Amino acid sequence: MTTQLKINQKPALEITWEPLPTGFKLEDEPVENTGQPLIAGALRESLEIAQRIQPQMLIATNFGLCATMNGELVIKAPDWLYVASVKEQLASRNSYTPNLEGDLPQIVMEFLSATECGEYSIKPTYPPGKWFFYEQILQIPIYVIFEPGAGLLELYRLQNGKYELEQPDENGRHWLPEIDLYLGTWNGSKTDRCGYWLRWWNQSSAILPWAVEQIESERYRAEQESQRAEQESRRAEQESQRAEQESQRAEQESQRADREREEKEKLITYLRDRGIDPNEII
Repeated sequence: MTTQLKINQKPALEITWEPLPTGFKLEDEPVENTGQPLIAGALRESLEIAQRIQPQMLIATNFGLCATMNGELVIKAPDWLYVASVKEQLASRNSYTPNLEGDLPQIVMEFLSATECGEYSIKPTYPPGKWFFYEQILQIPIYVIFEPGAGLLELYRLQNGKYELEQPDENGRHWLPEIDLYLGTWNGSKTDRCGYWLRWWNQSSAILPWAVEQIESERYRAEQESQRAEQESRRAEQESQRAEQESQRAEQESQRADREREEKEKLITYLRDRGIDPNEII
């Protein structure tokens, strides 16, 4: 499969989508710091908990994206990527060739480290820079660059063949119709890492929780339900006590009425025994 690209009136690039040679071994790109895998893993974790990952999707971390540029194999490994549909889900996969194996990625993310690693490189010659590769060769709709230390999030959308910086909404988030979620930053702690994270929010602005948050939320709800049940039990007991007290008062009133009736009957009998008409007195 071949794609022709003309970049700024320069000679056309021949882009082909070819399978990797049999036995080809991908180089392991070093991870810049321990925080990057945690950030990437947390993005997937919340999607899994929210049941937003479908079988045909591909969501991967530090994963090789492949294309052949003028006969030269190009592989870039974004820190996080999202593909809506692949042709076949493999038990083990460490690379992906768009068009050949499924859809083009809809989202790629790069997390900046202390050293510049070419996330903004537009170098068009082999090997091309990451920006050039995502924008011009793969033409990925959304490119996210995140600087975890300062919590800076830049989201670029492909507009007329070029990435344009998008401004966030009033909540500092970006709506991504490709995944039907908002993306934004969040400051807090998870897995012994304290700092800025990328998080998902749904259309109702509810954050998609991590596992630890889900467990804590369920524990809190269980405690609230237990407290409500205990309160209902106390109220029921109080109502039972009030009902018993009312029953006792009613019984006492009945007994008092019986005593008064007996006393009156005794008085009537006493008066009649003495020849006195009770109606004249009572």
